[in-house]
Amino acid sequence: MILAAPVALAGCSGPLSTLDPGGHAARDIALLWWGMLAGAGVITVFVLVLLALSMGRPRATTQGRWVYGLGLWFSLAVLGAVLAAGLWVGERILPRDDGAVTVRAHAFQWGWHFTHDGPDGHPVEGEGILHIPAGQPVDILITSQDVIHSFWVPRLGGKLDAIPGRENRLRVQADSAGRFDGLCAEFCGLGHAGMRFEVVAHDDWPPAAPEHTQDSP
Repeated sequence: MILAAPVALAGCSGPLSTLDPGGHAARDIALLWWGMLAGAGVITVFVLVLLALSMGRPRATTQGRWVYGLGLWFSLAVLGAVLAAGLWVGERILPRDDGAVTVRAHAFQWGWHFTHDGPDGHPVEGEGILHIPAGQPVDILITSQDVIHSFWVPRLGGKLDAIPGRENRLRVQADSAGRFDGLCAEFCGLGHAGMRFEVVAHDDWPPAAPEHTQDSP
C-alpha cells in the first residue's frame, strides 16, 4: 500500500493534470474535485462500517434512525453539500461582461486556429499556439468548422465543446507567465490523438513579438 502511494500521487502533477492548477478557474475546479473525493471517501467508510456491523449478531434498533436519520437525512445532507459546492464553483468560473481580454479558437480536423489582437489593434492569427495575457481572466470564443471538438487546457480551466455554427465562451486564467498544454477532449476522428496545442501566457500584452506558430497538422 505504501509503495503504491508514489505511483498514485504521480498522477496529481504534469502538463495535463487538473490537480496541478495554474490559474483561478482551474484551482476552483480542483478544489471541487478534492471535496468530492473526500465526500466519496467518507461515504465509502460509512458503508464499510455498516457492512461490518451487519456481520455481528442481530441487535435492536429504531426504524427512524436507519430510514430517516441515515437513509434520508444523511443522503440529503451529502447531496445538498455537493450541489451547493458545484453551484458555487460553477458561478465563479462563468464568463462575465467585465471587459476581459477576448481571443478566438477555431477548431478543425485536426488542429486549432487562434486569433488575438496585436499591439496595433489588428488581429494576429496562428495555428497550434494560443497567446493570452497572464494574471487576468481571458474569454475564449470557441467554434468549429467541421465536427464537434472540445477545447481543454487542464491547468487553466474547464473544457468546452467547439460546435460548428455556434460560438461558445470559456473563461480561463493563468496566474503567471508560462506555457500550458491543451488538447481536444472530444473524439473527432482518426487524428484526434494528435490534436494538441500550446497556450503561452505573457506578462506583456499584447505580446510585442509573438513567436512563430506551429504548422497546421
